[in-house]
Amino acid sequence: MDLFEHQARDLFAAHGVPVPSGSVAKTPEEAREAAVRVGRPVVVKAQVKTGGRGKAGGVKLANTPDEAEEAADAILGMDIKGHTVHKVLVTEASKIAEEYYVSFLLDRSNRTFLAMASVEGGMDIEQVAATKPDALARIEVDAIAGVDLAKAHEIVTAARFPEAVADQAADAIVALWAVFTGEDATLVEVNPLALTESGEVIALDGKITLDGNAAFRHPAHAELVDAGDGAPLERRAQEKGLNYVKLDGDVGVIGNGAGLVMSTLDVVAQASETYGGPGPANFLDIGGGASAVVMADGLEIILGDPGVRSVFVNVFGGITACDAVATGIVQALGLLGDRAHKPLVVRLDGNSVELGRKILADAGHPLVTLAETMDTAASEAARLAAGK
Repeated sequence: MDLFEHQARDLFAAHGVPVPSGSVAKTPEEAREAAVRVGRPVVVKAQVKTGGRGKAGGVKLANTPDEAEEAADAILGMDIKGHTVHKVLVTEASKIAEEYYVSFLLDRSNRTFLAMASVEGGMDIEQVAATKPDALARIEVDAIAGVDLAKAHEIVTAARFPEAVADQAADAIVALWAVFTGEDATLVEVNPLALTESGEVIALDGKITLDGNAAFRHPAHAELVDAGDGAPLERRAQEKGLNYVKLDGDVGVIGNGAGLVMSTLDVVAQASETYGGPGPANFLDIGGGASAVVMADGLEIILGDPGVRSVFVNVFGGITACDAVATGIVQALGLLGDRAHKPLVVRLDGNSVELGRKILADAGHPLVTLAETMDTAASEAARLAAGK
């Protein structure tokens, strides 16, 4: 479960990570009151579970309570990458001297925990990693030994933090590790961890992803679930029990199995480059079953995205054979009726593939195009999305 920034800030504070004072506001009037309580210039920040808030106008500096009210009025109700802003975080503004980056994450590929740190914070860390790999220190963390002051100083040294802030940064890193382990997180990130002009090291923005498998150990985490916020499509998918993540492209993707869906996203992204398209519009894993109801639910979610212009259904028949999948697709299109109005490219493989393809061919649905390989299907879906 991804947390809002204000929720991450509260958990940081509970574990001793230094954070700026402030509070959440759901109306412009509440934002004004929050700025009055701070008693100095504030930053008004949209609370959405996506990046790019600043570029979208979702982060504004306010020198007075009146300006804070005006900023909140402008931000509340905004749409940022499909996420509607329902609340803002009003925090004291800090005069920043330097910006750093620190995170802890679960490194699944190497089956370990990983600390990452850089003195080039305040920008997309992916850009730093791509253009200046030496500027991002990566330090493995033993799950048993954890992070004490000595390990924190190892991280600080590897990232080449200035000596003047080494002790404060190390203390903050130890506290962040306490958040990571104490809350059973898979990601704890601070960007930026800032040095203010007054010489304080403080976490100005944070991200936390909690491990849902550990929820039974944290009853209080249930209070962090906010069904009223987030992307509407993701909420609807969650209500239907679908594993769905909205992306920014125009080719909808449905597959059975997370690994297959991830591979599908890659080939769609590559195919879309040929036609000048933005790529995949979502991640949607319907799991091992592909009944008519499940397929209809998946298609309804994807077709409800106005950015989707074509759909790629990529299914490998295993326990659920391809003929059952094909029958599910035909029945799903019948259930959806006029709501199914965008072209579908279907690629089937695996158990009973020939029978599955025959069922779809015999149905002759005008929206459905059959493809034999994943690459040709991705190319056709990208072409249809591009209108070429």
